[in-house]
Order: sequence, then structure tokens, then C-alpha cells
Amino acid sequence: MAEAADFQGTRPSPALRRLRRIGALLTGGLLLAGLLQLPAAAPADATGQTTPQAASGVGSVSVSVDSLTPSAPTEGDTVTVTGTVTNKSKQTVTDARVGLRVGPLLNTRSGIDSLTRNSDDVQSVVSPEIGGKYAEEFPRLTPGVSRPFSISVPVAKLDLGEDGVYPLAVSLAGQTPAQPWEQVLGVQQTFLPWQPGKTGTRTKTTFLWPLISTAHMTAETGSNEQQTPLFRDDDLAEEISPGGRLDRMVALGRDLDVTWVIDPDLLASVDAMTERYEVQGEGDTDTVGSHQAVAKRWLAEVQQAVADREVVALPFGDPDLASLAHTGTAVTGSLSHLKEATGVASDTVESILHVKPTTEFAWPVNGAVDPSIVKVATSAGADKVIARSDTFEESGDLSYTPSAPRPIGGGTTAVVADARLSTAFQGDMTKASTSTQAVQRFLAQSLTLGLQTGKQRSVVVAPQRTPSASQAQTMAEALTALQDRAWSESQDLTAAARTKPDPAATTKVPSASAYPSSLRRHELPRSAFEQIARTQDKLDRFKVILSDQSRVVTPFGRALNRGMSVSWRDRGTEAAVYRSGVEAYLDTLIDQVKLIDKSETKLSGRSATIPVTVQNNLVQGVEHLVLRLSSTNPTRLEIGGDAYEEQPIAVSGGHSQSVKFTTSANANGRATVVAQLYTQDGQKYGDPVTFDVKVTEITATVMLVIGGGVLLLVLAGFRMYTQRKRAAAREAEEQHDEAGEDVDGPPDPGASAARPEEPGAGARADTPEQPSDPAPDTAPESADPSGAGERVDR
Repeated sequence: MAEAADFQGTRPSPALRRLRRIGALLTGGLLLAGLLQLPAAAPADATGQTTPQAASGVGSVSVSVDSLTPSAPTEGDTVTVTGTVTNKSKQTVTDARVGLRVGPLLNTRSGIDSLTRNSDDVQSVVSPEIGGKYAEEFPRLTPGVSRPFSISVPVAKLDLGEDGVYPLAVSLAGQTPAQPWEQVLGVQQTFLPWQPGKTGTRTKTTFLWPLISTAHMTAETGSNEQQTPLFRDDDLAEEISPGGRLDRMVALGRDLDVTWVIDPDLLASVDAMTERYEVQGEGDTDTVGSHQAVAKRWLAEVQQAVADREVVALPFGDPDLASLAHTGTAVTGSLSHLKEATGVASDTVESILHVKPTTEFAWPVNGAVDPSIVKVATSAGADKVIARSDTFEESGDLSYTPSAPRPIGGGTTAVVADARLSTAFQGDMTKASTSTQAVQRFLAQSLTLGLQTGKQRSVVVAPQRTPSASQAQTMAEALTALQDRAWSESQDLTAAARTKPDPAATTKVPSASAYPSSLRRHELPRSAFEQIARTQDKLDRFKVILSDQSRVVTPFGRALNRGMSVSWRDRGTEAAVYRSGVEAYLDTLIDQVKLIDKSETKLSGRSATIPVTVQNNLVQGVEHLVLRLSSTNPTRLEIGGDAYEEQPIAVSGGHSQSVKFTTSANANGRATVVAQLYTQDGQKYGDPVTFDVKVTEITATVMLVIGGGVLLLVLAGFRMYTQRKRAAAREAEEQHDEAGEDVDGPPDPGASAARPEEPGAGARADTPEQPSDPAPDTAPESADPSGAGERVDR
């Protein structure tokens, strides 16, 4: 906010109260002036005023304010301050007295900031001590010793004037041997908000109550039907156990008027713990989780706490919007993960908590925005971005803090949270003094903001994403005190976003150069998004072959969402290990479906079949795969009548299947064959298997078979030959007998032309030869082998 926004419109203080204050100051001055006449009196300061001597800077005695009740008193209350004083010097302090001092009205928010930075500076003490019985005395404070104190004083004795914030100093005055006069040796200043009566307008305050953790679940699940999840560690059980951080967040938030902001991944992780789950151990040893009862109890308490309350669901895994905008968008597909994370958020929350959440809000880290962050934040459907006033600064001369909503164009609203209120609970709140100071500062800033103008405004408080248990306790104390005050009333986030914007408020989104470098240094690197994209590409190729894709797509999809979570900031090494573990496990699953290696295959003859085996070690079946067998030398070896052949593959879970391919050899020699699995869209799946096929057209076995066949043919031919020869001999004998009977008959005129020893010689030369006739070139009844050069047909 511009400094001009710190000034409030004030109204005149009562004249009587003013005169009383002036009179008290004059009286104190006269009394102290009289002390100057004493031998051991404190010297006067440069202005001539004679307040107790203040040491330079931080005092030698530490003063802590451990409680201040009530935090914002009203008429008739008694203010009680408790704490401790500790002598940090090497000298004994004598005549020590702890008292209260009320300073002048603080009418600016920057004045509160300044006093916070110098709350233990003894030089800032200028107001008189209330004194009297409203003090506690210690005759001696030895070095290193701490003493508790408790002072109660009626509000009427504090002489508070008009409404506003008053500094309340708890000081210790005393003497030391080196400086034997009364001086302020230690102080702790806090704030006393004062507005006893009703006001015309009340600030509408929205307080975000975040339920967010880090990534705990891996992508790995069991092979059983329930898919037992595997957790990185069991730290989540500690957070949700009684007294744990998330347990305290739920227990405290249940009684507060807050808007719950929830990461669905947290709910999904705890829900997974209600059944059987395992936790990664050392090496390959996993242990069985045992916090099912704790998980069930916590979820039941969350369900009760959010009933009838507004719930804002962040995208699953709480992705780092700034990292996505600055480095992730350069990697193809990164924004699709944000859309998926947003898409599953509502269903996850509703199924577990049984309430319908809103997904209209995006929450960048620390509310820091620039145009690219706004573009990414709204790309998944959100139309409201939770920003913060320390990066969305006012550029005009507003004299007050404007309402939260700002229309920034394109139908998008920036809901600007107040930076001072949102950062009030950071730091170590385990000390009672620190917690008390945070509560008083929060109330002081809230009241001062409300008194700036008579306009009613909507203010949003967006604290740190993962408050510790002590921070949550402090937040609850501050919010409880605020809800009982007359200057504020509760409002949910959706209502705040719909409030009419202040026309004088800036609507310009800060430029990219204005983005805090302290935040940019901790963003996820581009390599993180490249690894996520690589893993997603592998998952896309793997899922198409599965008969039940949900068993793999769901756990891996959510693990990829976790891989870009805000929680990885400042944990770069852990983040890299997590993402690598997701990718490595996916590689393991992909390798469960593969081709079995083959050694050299011998192919005898011109044709044969070659078997190739596909093994599926997954628990579910695979389908939509194609197995291709290719010959690198198709002129020597053809597969399926071509250079390659393809066959569809479907293998049941835990089984193997062999596929046979027909091959034809054209020449002897060695041919290399490659087997490769493909998805149905033509993408290679897994590694190929390459093996050699040795082609031998005629082998010894084949020669033996052929020789046996030729021998059978020769024997069959010889038998036919002998049978024909015998038949020819019988026919010749019969003809000879017929010729002998014709000797006594009349002579045959052609008998002299035929010779008995040349049967058939009288036949005509052009008479065609019959198939059954004996071969003319084979000698009758000759058993000799065929002559050289003769071919026997077979």
C-alpha cells in the first residue's frame, strides 16, 4: 500500500482527557526536575526533559510480554499483563520495578510497523509510568536470573482517549552499581486496540484457513485388486495425529468463521490411509502402515468442521502456478497437467468431505502475480486469483486501504489480500511473547485499517500455506479476538470477491520485472517440467495397450500433479528424487510387456515357420499390440511373402504367447531378422529383438530324403520294365507258335520280309509309339545302370 493509505480520518478527542494528559506530563516533568537536585540524580537529556535515564538501544534487561488480556479491552475491563524479566548484564540490578506506560495514539499502519521493529528499544520510552500499585517491584535482579511478573490495571487508569491503537510499554527501571540512578534498563512495547463503542461501519474480514501438506504418496500401487498405495514416508500420520499440525488446524478452525482452502491431494492421501497402505523402507523393504484409525478420525473431524462452511478446492497437488508460468509453459503439455489437476479437484473433495467446493480461485505463492501467472492461473477455469497487496501495490493517492476485489480484465478478478494482516503470523510462534505480540499487532492493524475511512470494505487475510501448530494456535487466538470486536465482521471468500470494487483502486497487474526475485530463485526448473513431460509421453504410449487403463493412469496422473507442487520449493533434491522415482517405476511396468530374446535360428529347406514369444508380466491383460517380424535381407529370406509380416497380439496377465511367422528362403546364407512390438497407432513399444536365421536349402537330411525317393522311383520303374519285358516275351512266344502252325499252309506272301528275331519289324515306320511300349533305347532285360549323361525323371 502507498504510505498515503496509512492515514485515517480522526475525530477530536475529549478536551478533558487532553487536559488530563497534558497535566500528567507537566507534573511528571516537575517532579523529575526536582530529582536533578539530588546527588545521584539522573542527568537531563539533550531536550532538557528529565525522564528516567534510558540506556542506548536494547536494554541490559530483557522484558517479555507473555500474555495480555483482554487483547482488545472495552469500558470496565481490567487489563492484565504477564511476562518475565531477565537480567542479561553482568551487574546486579537493584530497586527494580516493572511498570506500564501508555504512549500516544498511533494513527497510521506504518506507525505500527515502525513500533514493531523497535519494540525493545529503551530510547523509545517517553511516556510516564502509571506507577503506584500498578507495578511490581524486585529489590534485586542478579545476572542471568529471570523473574515473572503480573500486573493488572483497570482500563480507566490507562487514560485512553479516542478510538484507535495505543502503544503499551512494559518497562523495567532500576539501578546498577555503575549507574546508581533510576533508569529504564529494558522494555517491550506492544499494542492496545481501543474501540469500546459501536461503529457505523464494520470491516468485512475474510480469513483463509489452509489445509495443505507436502507430497506423500508415490505412483506405485500393489498388484492386488485394491491397489495398495505406497507412501514415501509416514510423516502424514504424524501431522494428523492428536497434537499434530493438521490435527490442530482442524480442531482450531472448527470454531472459527473461516474459508477453508484445501488441497485435494491431502484428502486423497489420508483417505488412502484408512485402508491398507505401505510405506517405503530402507532398500527394497516396505513396511505396512498402521494409522488407519488416525486417518478415519481426522477425516471425520474435517467433515464436521467444514459443514456449512465455504470450501475452496485448489488444483490437485497444489501446483506451483508461478513456476508453470515462468518455466513450465516452455515445455509442451505442462498446462494440460494443471487442467487435469483442476478437473479432479472438485470430485475428490466432494467424494470425501460430502460438500461441494468452489474451484473458482487460484492461489499463487505468496499472492505474487504478473501477467503470465494470471494467464496460467486462469487457463484451467479459475476466474479469480488470490493476490497480495505487497506485490499488487496501489499507485494512486488513496488515503485508505481499498477493498480486496479488483477487476483486471478478461473477466478475471484479483482478490488482493492485505499483506500486513496475512504476514502477521510468520516466524517462531512457540514463544508466548512472540505469539502475544503477533496477536496484538494483527488486531492493531485491523482496527487502524477500519478507522481509515467511513466506507465499508472487504479485507482478505491469506496466511502462509502450511502454518505450524503454534502458528495455527496464534492465528486462532487473533481471529477469536477479532470476531468479538465491534469493528469487524466475518465474510466468506466468494462474497468478498463479489464485493463492489473500489473505483480508485489500481487494477493494473504488476509487470514481470516487478515479480520478487526472492520468489523466482526458488521456482521449479525447466528440467522438472521436461521430466514430467517425458514421463507423460511414456504413460500415453503405455496406457493404450492396457485392458484396464485406470489402474495405471490414475496413480501416475496424480503423481505427476504432485511433481509440480508448491511444496517442492526449497527442496530441489527431494523433488528430483520424487520425479525420477515416478519415471523409473513407469519404466519398470512398461518393461513387463516385452519380447523374449532369441538365439540364432537355422532354416532348412525353402520354407519354414519362425516362432516369436511375447511375455506379459503385468497383472492385467494387454491388447491392441501388433508384432512385426522384418527381414533385413528379403532377397535371401522373405517373411510372409514380403520383407515383413505383422500380426495382432493380445496376452493375458501373467502369461506368454508365441506367434508363428511363415518364411521363404531364396538362397543359402545368413539373414538378420528383427522383431518389434507396435501399438495400433504405429508407435514402437519396447525394445526390438534381433536374431540371425541361417538358411541352408539342401542339407544332408534333405539329401537322404530325396535319395530315398529317387531309389523308390528307380525300383518302381525297374519293376514296370521287367513286367513289360516278360509280357513282350510271352507275346513273341505266342506269335512264334502261331507261325509254326502256319508252315503247312499256303505260304504268306509277306512272310519272307519279316524276321523272327526282330519282332515288329514289319510295322510301319510312322506308327505312333504307345506309352506302354518298351523304351527303344533300353536293351531288353538289361540290368546294367544307365549310361553316363542320362537323366532319370522322377
